Amino acid sequence: MAALPPTPAVAPLAAVAPPAKKKTSPWINLALGAGIQTFEVSTLGQPFEVLKTHMAANRGDGLVTAVKKTYARGGIKGFYQGLIPWAWIEASTKGAVLLFASSEIERSCKKLGLSAGSAGILGGMGGGVAQAYTTMGFCTFMKTVEVTRHKAAGANASTIQVATDIFRREGIRGLNKGVSAVALRQMTNWGSRLGIARITESVIRNLRPSNERSLPLSTKERLLASVVGGALACWNQPIEVIRIEMQSQIKDPSRPAKMTIGSTAKWIWQKNGFLGFYRGVTPRIGLGVYLTVCMVFGGDSLKVWVAQKQQAKAN
Repeated sequence: MAALPPTPAVAPLAAVAPPAKKKTSPWINLALGAGIQTFEVSTLGQPFEVLKTHMAANRGDGLVTAVKKTYARGGIKGFYQGLIPWAWIEASTKGAVLLFASSEIERSCKKLGLSAGSAGILGGMGGGVAQAYTTMGFCTFMKTVEVTRHKAAGANASTIQVATDIFRREGIRGLNKGVSAVALRQMTNWGSRLGIARITESVIRNLRPSNERSLPLSTKERLLASVVGGALACWNQPIEVIRIEMQSQIKDPSRPAKMTIGSTAKWIWQKNGFLGFYRGVTPRIGLGVYLTVCMVFGGDSLKVWVAQKQQAKAN
């Protein structure tokens, strides 16, 4: 019987690589940040901002007095002083810069092996400094001018006229007065808000049974983390009071001629003592909580939603 020819060797099948997962473009965060922060400032954000600024500049006024005086200046519209155009310009630009920069820094830190809390703190700090020096100095100054300047009946200069007058007298430096205090505030603001929110999320996970710790946080849990981050981040209120005093248009002959962070802090201490640095902290807590819920909870939610939509479209 003839021997059968040897069976030819069959080359092993090449392993089929899974389809590459499409990476969400980070540039979409610019649009998301602009939209979220414009929504925030146009709803409850600006009223909190106006009351906080009034109390920090007029440190003898309590919250009730601030509400009454703000309403007397222009009714409900008084709570939205400086919204158009300065707050809209500031919110749309700083929101875009914050969400883009903080997301990229946070992602890079996690790739390097840092914890969620550490990545959140560094991402928030980097995003805060970026937004302060790229978009906020001029607009923040003009918002403060709008809230603190004296408006004589029948002789109100428009906000553009005020900006032009300041530019003629003091140049570009005058329009960016207090920007270093703004940068310090934003660095500590968002480092604290985002960092504390991420740490709170980790604490919530660790409180779960061990077999549930890898599961995603619920909506209520993520919302709680943002509320905690926003409230506890107000520890830096003294920086905010110093910033407002540096940019305030209230006339006081006893104020230092050159308002630096150091000289302003010394003057506030001499005039109002320790508690002077915490005037306006109540509305600022409200602002901090609302802003953090919008930018952290809302930002995370929208980023996930956009990623899902882009992935579905790619498939």
